[in-house]
Amino acid sequence: MTAPELVIHFGDNLDVLAGFEDESFDLIYIDPPFNTGRTQRRDRIKAEVDQGGDRTGFGGRRYRTVAVDSPAFQDRFDDYLAFLEPRLTEAWRLLAPTGSFFLHLDFREVHYAKVMLDGIFGRPSFQNEIVWSYDYGARSKKRWSPKHDNLLWYSKDPIEYTFRFEEIDRIPYMAPALVGAEKAERGKTPTDVWWNTIVSPTGKEKTGYPTQKPLGVLERIVRVHSDPGDRLLDFFAGSGTLGEAAVRNERNAVLVDNNPEAIAVMRQRLRFAQPKLIDAPPE
Repeated sequence: MTAPELVIHFGDNLDVLAGFEDESFDLIYIDPPFNTGRTQRRDRIKAEVDQGGDRTGFGGRRYRTVAVDSPAFQDRFDDYLAFLEPRLTEAWRLLAPTGSFFLHLDFREVHYAKVMLDGIFGRPSFQNEIVWSYDYGARSKKRWSPKHDNLLWYSKDPIEYTFRFEEIDRIPYMAPALVGAEKAERGKTPTDVWWNTIVSPTGKEKTGYPTQKPLGVLERIVRVHSDPGDRLLDFFAGSGTLGEAAVRNERNAVLVDNNPEAIAVMRQRLRFAQPKLIDAPPE
């Protein structure tokens, strides 16, 4: 098999999507802004050796931390659904007959988006609401702390769609003694609740881009809902996680984003895949 093709477009996604042919993508995943009403920012620092610094490192060496430019975007919309609807309609147009579409949101807008998607795809095409649950970060003292995102899965055809059951990763049983040694050794398939940590703030996977999603979550979607050689699309590409998941699993991918900081992050992160850049700002 030839090496996967990875293409990154810089521009407004509605304009870029208009140039793609009908039913030309086998899997579409998008992680749009969640309409949090805040500026999304991932603060970054660098450390410089300084005996009078504010941090201690290996061997007792002292460092001074200095803030550097941090990727950010405004996550605020006066009419979020009016922003989202034409893009969801384009997703339906671009999806192959046996393809799947995933919309990644959280509690703020997911219920409104589902009603809209029922109208675009048809209610029979709704397959699952997947809850990605994580256990990290601050806890609220005024309500149950929100620690999950929602992924809505729709298929273009309600019956004929790609679902590679044999590619599902196995997870441990919570009570292995109840199922016997053989089943416990094999593990079980996940349900519609996926437990997966966020991207580690100190791990190698971290790009510094706000709202970056874990590679493990995207790889599960890619392996199960597409075949090797398929063409995948993410038109809110952000840090490019879908692109990495696609290439590492022998799929082709097209990524679209209109944030120059996102393009810069993807250039660095996906350099190993030698992506083709369309209308990208200079480095």
